[in-house]
Amino acid sequence: MSRIEKAIEIATRKRNGTESSAPVRISSPEEPGEVKPGERSFRPDVAIKYNNPFLVTTNLQTSPASEQYRKLKSLIVKLSEIGELDKAFMVTSPVAGEGKTLTSLNLAITMAQEFDHTVLLVEADIRKPAVLKYLGLESKVGLTDCVLDGVDVTEAIIKTGIGSLSILPAGRAVENPVELFSSNRMTDILKEIKNRYKDRYVIVDTTPLLPFAEPQYIANTIGAVLMIVREGLTTTEKLERAIEVLKNNNLLGIVSNGVSRVNSLQGYYGYYGYK
Repeated sequence: MSRIEKAIEIATRKRNGTESSAPVRISSPEEPGEVKPGERSFRPDVAIKYNNPFLVTTNLQTSPASEQYRKLKSLIVKLSEIGELDKAFMVTSPVAGEGKTLTSLNLAITMAQEFDHTVLLVEADIRKPAVLKYLGLESKVGLTDCVLDGVDVTEAIIKTGIGSLSILPAGRAVENPVELFSSNRMTDILKEIKNRYKDRYVIVDTTPLLPFAEPQYIANTIGAVLMIVREGLTTTEKLERAIEVLKNNNLLGIVSNGVSRVNSLQGYYGYYGYK
C-alpha cells in the first residue's frame, strides 16, 4: 500500500463512518512523489472525488463559485503568458479568517485540471496548517522538515489524485516560524521549488500578513502576491496597511471573498468574487 493510500485509510478510520473529506473512490495510484510536467499523479481513468463541501472546484464544478475560480485561473494564466508572472505566487490576507487557504486550494484544483501544466501547492502557513485537513490526508514530513532535517523536497510532496495537483505539506510545528522563514535554507528551498520545472505553477499559502512577518520573507523570494479580503471583515485601514507592506512586491490583484452578490452571475448569490 502506498503512502497516499495509507494516509487516506487513516483519515477515514479516524472519522469512524462520519462524513469525510477524503476521496470516496481511489484505485491503483502510482507511487507517491513529485509530479513532473506532462505526467499525472493517478491514472487518467480513475475519478477522484473529495466530499468536503468547501472544495467546490472538485465536487460542485457547475456551481457559480466554481465558475468564479475558473475566471480567476484564467486571469492568472494570462498574467503568466504576458510576462507579469513567472508561474509562482503566494496567497495571503491582511488578517485571519478571510479565506486565503480555501482560495489557494480551490484555485490550485482548478489550475490542476488543465493538461498543459502541473501545480504544486505549498503549505507555508505552519502556524495553522489546514490544506491536508481539507483533503482528509496526512503526512509525516513537510516543508519544515526539508529545512531543518534536510529531507528532500521530492520525498515530502504528496500527490492528491486531482489532476496534476501535488501538495508540499507544512511539516512539523516549530517554535519560531519567523526564524525558519528568514533562514538561507528556506530561501534556497523556495527558489528550488519555484524554478525546478518551467511548466509548473507554484502556489504558496502563507500566514496572514499583518499579524506575522513570515509572508514578507516569502514574498521577497516568490515575488508575486495574491491578496484575499473578505466582505464584512476586512476594513479599508487593514487593506491599506497590507498593501503598504507589499509595496516593493508584485501585487497581482485583490480577491474579494464572501461577497453577498456577484453581478456577473445574473442574480446568483455567490460566496466568492474577485477584483
